[in-house]
Amino acid sequence: MNKINLVVLTFAMLIGVAALAPVHSVNADNKSEILKGVNTTGGSQNTKSLDTTIKDVVNVMLYIIGVLSVIMIIFGGIKYVISAGDSSKVTSAKNTIMYAVIGLAVALLAYAIVNFVLTAL
Repeated sequence: MNKINLVVLTFAMLIGVAALAPVHSVNADNKSEILKGVNTTGGSQNTKSLDTTIKDVVNVMLYIIGVLSVIMIIFGGIKYVISAGDSSKVTSAKNTIMYAVIGLAVALLAYAIVNFVLTAL
């Protein structure tokens, strides 16, 4: 696969992921929930504890790793389909899929360990 096709494929996958991102609209009904925690002086109250902040960071990182893993699995599948039976290309595609799945499993284990440690403390 030449570099131009790879760039176009990567760009198309990123656009697809961005299109699936949740969109939050603000209306009069949920404005009070959104503004909860905002002072009348204009500053926001910082009431999050350290463990909540760590959980939020880990959740965002897990989301990013999950998206990247799915993209790499799709990329490995495309490499496998266009390999045309060439054994080195098939091996490369299988390795891409395998390492993407292993990365996703490691990320899920890291998430479980962080949540276990934070609840144990």
